[in-house]
Amino acid sequence: MSELSRPVWPSYPLSALVAGLGHCYLGRWKRGVIWFVCYGLALAFLSARSLSGALEPGDPFVVTALQFDAVSYTEVAVPLAILLICLLDVYLIGLTERTEALATGPDEIHSRT
Repeated sequence: MSELSRPVWPSYPLSALVAGLGHCYLGRWKRGVIWFVCYGLALAFLSARSLSGALEPGDPFVVTALQFDAVSYTEVAVPLAILLICLLDVYLIGLTERTEALATGPDEIHSRT
């Protein structure tokens, strides 16, 4: 797949649901796995919420973390920080790829595919 054929925007909601999914979507598998492991460890050891409950498709961790009456700040601070930093990382990767694609010019991109 060429650099411009895959849109970057789906990686943002994927990263907001589970850290690392956006990186995997962009083809950065190693980085995605590292973010997912950090997220899983933070949920398992630094949060009172269970790891299986955080990965449920119907109730993502971000939604639960934003329900302030259901959880305390200390239970969600580190996992939520990891999600936010992961989302920032995905954004910076997308920005870098877009800048590099614009800098190379359309002729060089078409000649590589």
